[in-house]
Amino acid sequence: MPPSSAHPLEAPPRVVTPVSNRRTPLGDWGCRVGCFATLAFGGALALVPAGATPTAHRSWAIYGGDAAGTKYSALDQINRSNITQLEPAWIYRCDDMSPKPASTIECNPIIVDGVAYLTSPGLKVIALDAATGRERWRFDPWDGKRGRGVNRGVTYWADGDERRILFVAGSFLHALDAATGASIRTFGREGKVDLRDGLDRDTFYMAVSATTPGIVHRDLLILGSIVGEGPAVSAPGHIRAFDVRTGERRWIFHTIPHPGEYGYETWSPDSWKTVGGANCWGGMTLDPARGLVFAGTGSATYNHYGGDRIGENLFANCVLALKADTGERVWHYQVVHHDLWDYDIPCPPNLVSVEHNGRRIDAVAQVTKMGHVFVLNRETGEPLFPVEERSVPQSAIPGERSWPTQPFPVAPPPFAQQRLTAAEATDLNPAARAAVLKQLAEMRTGDIYLPPGLDAAVTLPQFNGGAEWGGASFDPTTRTLYVNASNEAEWIAMKPAKSTGDTTAAALGATIYGATCSACHGIERPAGPNAPSFPSLKNVRERMTLDQILELLEKGRGQMPSFAGFSSLERRAVAAFLLGEGGDERIAAGDLTSNWAGNIPFVATGHHDFRDPDGYPANKRPWGTLTAIDLDHGTFKWQVPLGTYPELERRGEPPTGTFNIGGSLVTAGGVVFIGAAMDERFHAYDKETGRLLWEFQMEAGGYATPATYEIDGRQFVLIAAGGGGKPGTKPGNAYYSFALPNKPSR
Repeated sequence: MPPSSAHPLEAPPRVVTPVSNRRTPLGDWGCRVGCFATLAFGGALALVPAGATPTAHRSWAIYGGDAAGTKYSALDQINRSNITQLEPAWIYRCDDMSPKPASTIECNPIIVDGVAYLTSPGLKVIALDAATGRERWRFDPWDGKRGRGVNRGVTYWADGDERRILFVAGSFLHALDAATGASIRTFGREGKVDLRDGLDRDTFYMAVSATTPGIVHRDLLILGSIVGEGPAVSAPGHIRAFDVRTGERRWIFHTIPHPGEYGYETWSPDSWKTVGGANCWGGMTLDPARGLVFAGTGSATYNHYGGDRIGENLFANCVLALKADTGERVWHYQVVHHDLWDYDIPCPPNLVSVEHNGRRIDAVAQVTKMGHVFVLNRETGEPLFPVEERSVPQSAIPGERSWPTQPFPVAPPPFAQQRLTAAEATDLNPAARAAVLKQLAEMRTGDIYLPPGLDAAVTLPQFNGGAEWGGASFDPTTRTLYVNASNEAEWIAMKPAKSTGDTTAAALGATIYGATCSACHGIERPAGPNAPSFPSLKNVRERMTLDQILELLEKGRGQMPSFAGFSSLERRAVAAFLLGEGGDERIAAGDLTSNWAGNIPFVATGHHDFRDPDGYPANKRPWGTLTAIDLDHGTFKWQVPLGTYPELERRGEPPTGTFNIGGSLVTAGGVVFIGAAMDERFHAYDKETGRLLWEFQMEAGGYATPATYEIDGRQFVLIAAGGGGKPGTKPGNAYYSFALPNKPSR
């Protein structure tokens, strides 16, 4: 079906009776209709008339719930007193789930005028009747080919009778008619904009995409990006605004400043030509009254060596306030100087209002991978709580000049673990502790910001936590921030990128793979932490020939960039490593006339999990948490483990917490909803106490942020159960919509 076509449901949906379920798998509950919509009795469908403005608290019209990114809803029909009655109202099943490589769904759906807009595991856009789950239309950006990747949602724009959906698949930004799903051919070139264009650098052969939706300001779509992170040349992460009608670039903010621009002197002189990253990949928030857009940026490339980018590196790892109309910088606050740990800001700052020193102050609250919360004045960027620049260990890698200090907020306290030594080693059982202690004795250990070196160093929080792209939710009535965090360690070691003597094809290929490919495809060629986006290479020899691998490395495909900069010998070495064939070929040092890593002399061997012999994290529990933070005083209200391992639960262990991905939703009904954990359950916590009120065992993990909305007087809570993803559990294909029975008890 061409991408400009709508796909209506051809037959009336079949209706089945819903089943209440607290921890019991759904099994065969439901049925499949059309594009696999499973329906249950719900309230009568009542759509807001076309052209009407949706009631803000009854809709979920923006990624994160509102322009401030609060993930808060004033709806209270579902509340602490009746939460145990919550049950599935309908389930929608997508038809493009991939078992291998495992797909995922990270989408936070938006709901406007009674229509839910969401994305599938294969990155199709689908519109559903939000009350019933009945499909209205779908759009396939791949022209019937298999799509793959990660998408966290779409953006809605309206002006008069015109309504558009904007979203990114691969390297292209698309514009669709919100009523029909048809591609708007007058947007960009034949309905789409190539994001590799317009970055003020030649990036045609580089990977440029966007996983998180942009934010609309008037007739502008302001958009960040994901770019390559390896030592090979990658694209810069400049922030851009596009005209929502034409796709024309209206402004650009150089996150790696050009000569003459503010911050240029915080880099090496040629960094603006060669360094990539410093990208806003986690989304943005907007203060329409002030005309300000807020973004958090990631690390510069290469992630673990910065000898070619000496300095603090503005505007990498920064909270940015920009004029939404023009992209001009108003203020910035850097949370990591000269990042060597891949400590990206993974999510947009929450726009909050707090009581501070007897005054009400509008602020931004930025949660981070390090487990810090930076609370900054919204107009000036000044911290509301003291931030100390503390000395940190320095790198011993030749050519590197790590920054001598890093910023530590005095309050709120860290919400994630920041230290792993023998004292913090696992206490799950004596055998596990002994095994971990033996490994720790051979590693560099200590507090956060231990720099990568030639010997193994422990990193906690790891490269994917504390906070991740799900970010925090904020209750404006109590001025409380809710943030989930992962507490799992990894270890990292560096090695020279270029062999100084003779080597083998397999050894050279292993070095290149570890530094360039392992972050996506995993160490030793298993499925990596980004498995939904990138396939496992463990059995690549069963799927691809030598010639096919060489062609892929040279030309790239989909989200994989071209490695045309590698020499033919280097590409052959990677292929030999992947295929396990030809690896004994001897390579003389003099034959290595080019360097696959460019001007990066030292590269990481990869991001390595650090676990006990049974596969559990090497550090003490909890391994995942949900924390409520009083932003008025910078103190914790409560912190509880988030998720559990069922096998440990069966042994009588209390909840341990697990690695978690996805955000929370807080409501006026006194409930914090969150999936995220590896137990594949949808959880509801008392927002005042942290007590677990209810949970539902889904068919796959809910690694997405839920949404809530009201139709015809009935409140729904909607979450994707796509599984897979960085937690590495089985993939799923469903969106679950929960509601109370038709006549809920109050």
